Amino acid sequence: MSKMNELTAKLAELKHCGEILIGISETLTQMFSSDDSQDKQEKALTLTDVRKVLAEKSRNGHTAQVKKLLIKYGADKLSEIDPSKYAALLAEVEVL
Repeated sequence: MSKMNELTAKLAELKHCGEILIGISETLTQMFSSDDSQDKQEKALTLTDVRKVLAEKSRNGHTAQVKKLLIKYGADKLSEIDPSKYAALLAEVEVL
């Protein structure tokens, strides 16, 4: 592998790690800033909810499959996916 290819791969990996950390921080912020009335209400899936599940699957060794699903839904990254497709995406991710 050439040095440029190796550098590109490392940069992509670093970017992926950063996205996972952002997802974790958003989840923790949401967990510690929510009140009881919010917890009782049924709410729509958010980017943070989906990111949390995808990050966990990725940590468990399913990074390639998660990436393929994102591409299947027409995006290179989760933030590019239409929120109306979150439930369907999560349904597919859960079986990994």
